[in-house]
Amino acid sequence: MRFQVSREEIKRANLPHEIFLTNLIGNHILMAVAAGGVAGSFPWVMALIPAISFAMLGYILLRAHRGVGRDPWYVMCHWQVCARRSRLFILMLTLLLAAVALAWAGHVYGGMMKEAAIALVAGVGILPVMVTVLVLIIVESDALYHANQAKLPSWVVERFPNPDAVVIEDAAPATAAQS
Repeated sequence: MRFQVSREEIKRANLPHEIFLTNLIGNHILMAVAAGGVAGSFPWVMALIPAISFAMLGYILLRAHRGVGRDPWYVMCHWQVCARRSRLFILMLTLLLAAVALAWAGHVYGGMMKEAAIALVAGVGILPVMVTVLVLIIVESDALYHANQAKLPSWVVERFPNPDAVVIEDAAPATAAQS
């Protein structure tokens, strides 16, 4: 649905999507490549990537929670959209950390070969996270475009209704009963 909102509200609604995309592109792609070059001599540098990501995702969740009732309705709804996707990404990062912990424990205490531990981390942890990063970049880029067009997904409008919101156009096609 498209709503009548001010340019200031549109600008403020872009912020959560920009933060999320900065995390995905800047942290999980660019910084991962840069840290990968240093990881041979200092492997713990790779731990910065999920640490920074959890901090940014935590900020999005905290800001979305605080924004309910405080921010203008349209801005608050876009924070909620980002919070929903942040929860999904936190789940994927937690899966990665669990795979790392299992691989480490298997290697140190279970006699697992180093190569098997690396394969476990790569296959169960890193691969799903990277696929999720790529999908979320596409989805968040679309959400940023929609924020600039004063649009909201129907699920957020249903969850956080605003009777005062002025609908400019409804994306749902008209049926014969509605005509």
